Amino acid sequence: MTSESGWRGSPDLWLDAAGEILLESGVEAVKIAALAKKLKLSRTSFYWFFQDREELLDALVKKWKDKNTGNLIRQSQAYADSLAEATLNVFDCWLDQSLFDSRFEFAMRSWALQSKAILEEVQLADRQRLEALCTMFQRYGFDETAADVHARTIYLVQIGYISMQTDESLEVRMQRIPEYVKTFTGEYPKRNELERFYFKHRYTETGAE
Repeated sequence: MTSESGWRGSPDLWLDAAGEILLESGVEAVKIAALAKKLKLSRTSFYWFFQDREELLDALVKKWKDKNTGNLIRQSQAYADSLAEATLNVFDCWLDQSLFDSRFEFAMRSWALQSKAILEEVQLADRQRLEALCTMFQRYGFDETAADVHARTIYLVQIGYISMQTDESLEVRMQRIPEYVKTFTGEYPKRNELERFYFKHRYTETGAE
């Protein structure tokens, strides 16, 4: 970036601002003038980084895919000693916004109601995520049909959480985790697996740290 471009912002700055507006007000509010006002930059600064609004929206879609779909797939492939622990690896996504942004997910699904192209992107993401979860179950001996049903059970429950904008405290969610794992996999997580999971998310059984 040249020294002259500092006052124009950066691609990430404009993209982050677009993401904030998308979450707050929906895609119709993601407009160049609104972004410029939010960032206190000139409208012409935008065009140093993006050809037009459509290129910015395409970048938002890519950011969502890289983060939410990419991380969910990676978590489903992470090392685990048991299916229960593999499932807890996936649950990391539901508790760590740096891995999976539920508000971003909700905004994209709302956008999909208005755009056939975005609906197709969301449907593709659903297929890719379900395939990854199905593969996870198959690694632990489930046949194709059983793996598919168990994968859908995990995934559709979480999408339900997001669609309903369910608000649970960390303590309530953590208390439910062992039963969710049992429901989804047929086995409870081992004590040491749970303790590692709790520690990762800064939780103790007497409350959050």
